[in-house]
Amino acid sequence: MADLIIRPATEADLPAVGSVTVEAYRVNGYLEGTDDYADTLADSAARFRDAELLVAVDESGAVLGSVTVVHPGTPYAEISQPGELEFRMLSVAASARGRGVGEALVRTVIDRARAAGVGQVVLSSSEKMAAAHRLYERLGFTRLPERDWAPLPGVKLMAYAYGMPL
Repeated sequence: MADLIIRPATEADLPAVGSVTVEAYRVNGYLEGTDDYADTLADSAARFRDAELLVAVDESGAVLGSVTVVHPGTPYAEISQPGELEFRMLSVAASARGRGVGEALVRTVIDRARAAGVGQVVLSSSEKMAAAHRLYERLGFTRLPERDWAPLPGVKLMAYAYGMPL
């Protein structure tokens, strides 16, 4: 997508990031039974403060998607271990789906990990997120079933990893 720019979020982006993230999860039914998680998704200011928040914007600056990049032991880390980079809350606006936004964001995370000399990128994804799983697998992520976990009863998260090629 030639008109897509991936960059660190700015404070001006935060309202749109929160809205796009909640919309992306809600439109596919990923928030059913987890209303508190919508508040977490909407709180882009906390992600901006406690992690690296990247945005995908079009040439006009409109936020099309975002991803939260997390280091082990930091507030948003869930499954990352030393030597790994984790990403969370990958989201793409419904109006931008199918345009390569999610793939561009994931590739940027991989590039950041490679530049930092990190050995592996990891993530957790709801078992319901089949489209995301297809993207991760197409990009070379593999399942880490030993790190699957459940943050709440009835909410199963599947772990994936991308090992940095030598």
